[in-house]
Amino acid sequence: MSTSAHSPASTPTVTDRLVEANGRYAADFKDPGMDAKPVLQVAVVACMDARLDLHKALGLALGDCHTIRNAGGVVTDDVIRSLAISQRALGTRSIVLIHHTGCGMESITEDFRQELEHEVGQRPSWAVEAYTDADQDVRQSMQRARTSPFLKHTDDVRGFVFDVTTGKLREVLPVS
Repeated sequence: MSTSAHSPASTPTVTDRLVEANGRYAADFKDPGMDAKPVLQVAVVACMDARLDLHKALGLALGDCHTIRNAGGVVTDDVIRSLAISQRALGTRSIVLIHHTGCGMESITEDFRQELEHEVGQRPSWAVEAYTDADQDVRQSMQRARTSPFLKHTDDVRGFVFDVTTGKLREVLPVS
């Protein structure tokens, strides 16, 4: 196993383990011959939570979708940027938004920004996007995607909450 570049005698880091695993993966890797355009023309926006195995949960294979993940799975300006590129340059037409039960974003507040500012002496330029109601935040994210002038395809934007204890998706309907 390789070790950290800082000290040959140090204990291997998690990153060292990942790089070693990649070596094993690459040894048998065969170019799948795909391009960057997702086969199903869908972009999935989801929380970064380690309990969500999106490909398995949604029955997706390599090349099926674009996956955009962040804390909370919230549609932010940077998510809009990625979705605009996904749609306009790479042909996606559908957007699936996934929040989940037991999300850490429900246990922090926007005060996190002030805490960071106090600790490091600089206020983050980004909003925390904390929330207390996953369904309401999914609705807000759907609305942000549907009304963005940068997205060409907004007729198939759907939102869900993934239950981390059952593995099931529950659809959240927009306010009509």
